[in-house]
Amino acid sequence: MKNAILSFKPIGVIRSTHTEAEKTPIQPAYARGCKGQAEIFREFENGLCDLEDFSHIYLIYHFNKAGPAKLKIKPLREDTERGIFSTRAPLRPNAVGLSIVELLRREKNILFLDNVDILDGTPLLDIKPYYYTSWRDRVPPLRTWRT
Repeated sequence: MKNAILSFKPIGVIRSTHTEAEKTPIQPAYARGCKGQAEIFREFENGLCDLEDFSHIYLIYHFNKAGPAKLKIKPLREDTERGIFSTRAPLRPNAVGLSIVELLRREKNILFLDNVDILDGTPLLDIKPYYYTSWRDRVPPLRTWRT
């Protein structure tokens, strides 16, 4: 497994008003009112059936403009260096991002979104409904360095 090579094919592209990483909100909570779209490639459009029944969705995407991976970083608004896996920073060994966004509506293969904290042109790898998994996955945090 150590030398396994994985390959992913984007299912679409994320569109937003964010064109500079430095000016992009760092989390969806800071992106309130930041509208965007997920343009799903036509070959995957049938997979969107029933998605509009959910108010929020997870977007899983590739940090295609991230720099080289770092194992320790200093998060924004923090004075202490942290291990990359204890942050949501993009400079990861596998540059995969995760955001929860509000799904406003769907028109064919276009998802209209709010709370978008993602750079324009970012390749979209997958979508998962938030409500469907949230009651199964909900675990109250017992400890965190962010408290």
